[in-house]
Amino acid sequence: METKTHIAIVTVPVYSHLRSILEFAKKLINLDKNIHVTCINPIFGSPFNNVKSLFETLPSTINYIFLPSINLEDLPKDIHPALKVQATIYRSIPIIYDALNTLHSSSKLVAIVADGLITEALPLAKKLNILAYSYFPSTTMLLSLCLYSSKLDKKICSEYKELLEPLEIPGCIPINGSDLPDPMQDRSGEAYKVFLEANDRFYLADGIMINSFLELEEITIKALQQKEGEGIPSIYPIGPFIQNNVSCDNKGISDSEYFRWLDKHEEKSILYVSFGSGGTLCNDQIIELAYGLELSGQNFLWVLRPPNKFGVIDDIGSDENEEDVFQFLPNGFLERTKGKGFVVPYWAPQIEILGHSSIGGFLSHCGWNSTLESVVNGIPLIAWPLFAEQKMNAALVTDGLKVAIRPKLNEKGIVERREIDKVVNNLMVGEEGKEIRQRMEKLKGGAIDALKENGSSTRTLTQLALKWKSLGVTLEN
Repeated sequence: METKTHIAIVTVPVYSHLRSILEFAKKLINLDKNIHVTCINPIFGSPFNNVKSLFETLPSTINYIFLPSINLEDLPKDIHPALKVQATIYRSIPIIYDALNTLHSSSKLVAIVADGLITEALPLAKKLNILAYSYFPSTTMLLSLCLYSSKLDKKICSEYKELLEPLEIPGCIPINGSDLPDPMQDRSGEAYKVFLEANDRFYLADGIMINSFLELEEITIKALQQKEGEGIPSIYPIGPFIQNNVSCDNKGISDSEYFRWLDKHEEKSILYVSFGSGGTLCNDQIIELAYGLELSGQNFLWVLRPPNKFGVIDDIGSDENEEDVFQFLPNGFLERTKGKGFVVPYWAPQIEILGHSSIGGFLSHCGWNSTLESVVNGIPLIAWPLFAEQKMNAALVTDGLKVAIRPKLNEKGIVERREIDKVVNNLMVGEEGKEIRQRMEKLKGGAIDALKENGSSTRTLTQLALKWKSLGVTLEN
């Protein structure tokens, strides 16, 4: 006799979210061979190469379904990528329900685990009379804000960005209104209304799993867990999940070329500069960053993308022709920084790079995947947030964890070259950087401990898996 435990995971068409939730799925099935997972994936268009590679390398006990592509032709051509995702989620709900219903009828589901961006899936689980969980791929601090946002909405009348005093969120460091997520920057907008409605649905969950760990956000995690009897869902810190064995087209520059260059440099002597899987800068900011890196005199490896008004480009795994990114650099920059700098177009193997001994700092957009990858490798940060909840993450790593330096913007919202020069040198060779590095090394140890066999995150996920297994279907051998 054996128990088969079938879990359905509902994803969203965002590469960084897919990476995170699939690492969770792999960890789950590694805990017990009788746990089976089916991933249900809403999409618009066709899955790009980097998305396909995530699924093609999954273990055999993780099945996946790409739902029929959602038609978005009625939307404006230059719509923000986040609105494409939102529309895809909203229009996919009926076919997600059909897929879940079919799965549940043919192979009894124990629970649904939905990405934190698709709380619309939680009521579907209740409709099928099965457990509903949310996988939250960001910080516990952001989750606390989400769970508290409706109360905050009733309590405060003005725009959050106009508040003179930092906001107090349960269990969190005080945060400036201007650092709250993008939907909260305009309370009259549709995005704010959607944000509040989505957050209210978190209360339908039987539990929320967070890609964080006790040693990283202990005060915030315990503050939420203490409120579980007051309507807050059960909170499960089970991270850090970061992707391993990455496979992606690196636009004509071989891995060996990256690492031959890295190997030539001393330990912790290179600043890695990257803005995540799609983040980019405006043209003026690219120029200032280039001059700032040059002025600093420090070694750097920079992943460069063309400017974009939204601060994010379309999926980098597409087969569409891409423009020459080097045209956006100042004249003579590549020649002047030869040997000191290595500029890579579009994409680089970030996890492997961060693990290289020559990397001593990371200028990052503060996406949570990138932040965790930095923590796991003990790499101190320059916090340069662009969009979504990244300013909130930047506040956490700078003011809370104190493992980052955050450059100051001028009145036009640009980080000037002299400021870049200053923060780069502070991090790489200054006293402030030494102290930050020590704190980051301590967090690295905490991350390693959390994922050990008896670590806090492994114990938490094991207990949850045992709960699900107790509800599984008993099969004859």
